[in-house]
Amino acid sequence: MSHIFPRNTQGTLPKAVKGDGCYLIDETGKRYLDASGGAAVSCLGHSNEKVIDAIKAQLDQVAYAHTGYFTSDAAEILADKLIAEAPEGIERVYLVSGGSEAVESALKLARQYHVEMGEPQRAHIIARWQSYHGNTLGALSTGGNKWRRDMFGPMLIDMSHIEPCYAYRHKREDESPEEYGVRAAQLLEDEILRVGPEKVAAFFAEPVVGATMGVVPAVPGYLKRIREICDKYGVLLVFDEVMCGMGRTGHLFACNEDGVSPDIITIAKGLGGGYQPIGAMLCSDKIYSAIAEGSGFFQHGHTYMGHPVAAAAACAVLEQLTEPGRMDYVLDMGEKLQKALERAFGQHANIGDIRGRGLFRGIELVKDRETKEPLDPALKIHARIKIFAKEEGLICYPMGGTIDGKSGDHILLAPPFIIDETHIAEIVEKLSVAIEKSLKIAGVSV
Repeated sequence: MSHIFPRNTQGTLPKAVKGDGCYLIDETGKRYLDASGGAAVSCLGHSNEKVIDAIKAQLDQVAYAHTGYFTSDAAEILADKLIAEAPEGIERVYLVSGGSEAVESALKLARQYHVEMGEPQRAHIIARWQSYHGNTLGALSTGGNKWRRDMFGPMLIDMSHIEPCYAYRHKREDESPEEYGVRAAQLLEDEILRVGPEKVAAFFAEPVVGATMGVVPAVPGYLKRIREICDKYGVLLVFDEVMCGMGRTGHLFACNEDGVSPDIITIAKGLGGGYQPIGAMLCSDKIYSAIAEGSGFFQHGHTYMGHPVAAAAACAVLEQLTEPGRMDYVLDMGEKLQKALERAFGQHANIGDIRGRGLFRGIELVKDRETKEPLDPALKIHARIKIFAKEEGLICYPMGGTIDGKSGDHILLAPPFIIDETHIAEIVEKLSVAIEKSLKIAGVSV
């Protein structure tokens, strides 16, 4: 009997005993191609010697020193490396232990910034429906996934949400992508005016929406218009790149592709590559200076923030992510994965959209590809695909509730940046089997 409290109490899980490049191996010796990097975490695979060696070397120096008393070389070096690559205006790094902590830190910093600037009435947060920002209560309040929110609704912070930038479902046929982007961004200005511009502290958004909506990039011009609206009303712009950042889209920071700099960025997942729990909140010099020249104290903190071993691991990851040609390789493999998925599923009766950037791809399933009608949620197609893919030796990330938290199914793919064309072929082959089995058993005609 296990004393572990699992995510799902129904059934048992195999035990992972070894990692080998793009594969995880269980106690029976079965190999699983990790085509989702867990949850878009394992960007360098599961046996990267440079990261492992960096962790060991740091343990020989100092394992832990509380940031209330000390900084460390590892933390300082990591911050320098991140700022060297960060979008224009981003100057400071606040190291934490994961994505939810990074988002909580961003929420509190946004609030404290306005207080320090003499605008204590600014406390309201605006985000988007079908976003995901984490599972702690502040982050969950910011997120827009209704299924995740329902259980804890009475405990959540009052925030408002606008519709996401979701061209596959919301763009009209008579609109260009750019025209749709302007219309979608206008929802933010409308909500700021409804709430009262003097009350709004920040707007949170994922540049490429990950787990909840299935890898949906912003259309051209959308984020630039969002930036203009935030500037107009003195609202801080926060980009959550916990899943889409750190090279996942082919750019170290996903927002670089859109040419937009936020006031605050949150990162995690790929920052540590799965070798250590780590995340970070990065902010502009304007925000940092407001604290430094005001109270001088950010009223926030976590026990394990700036952990030297985690920082050393992230340094080793970041060194490899910024190697010449690495992001070009991610973009190249991403295009090859996209084309392979289109060849396999582009004309499939139950595949509505195949989308994404870099090695971050989503497949949206439908009942009818012409009308875009979703599959019946009761069929739980996403859950079936997860089971059958795993049986085939493939780890992918299917989810339900793609459209509104209840309807819609998608599959998220986020393989390690070390994949090659043989891995792409294996992903498509095994995913094809899982999809067809799931649809057949559910009684969906194909």
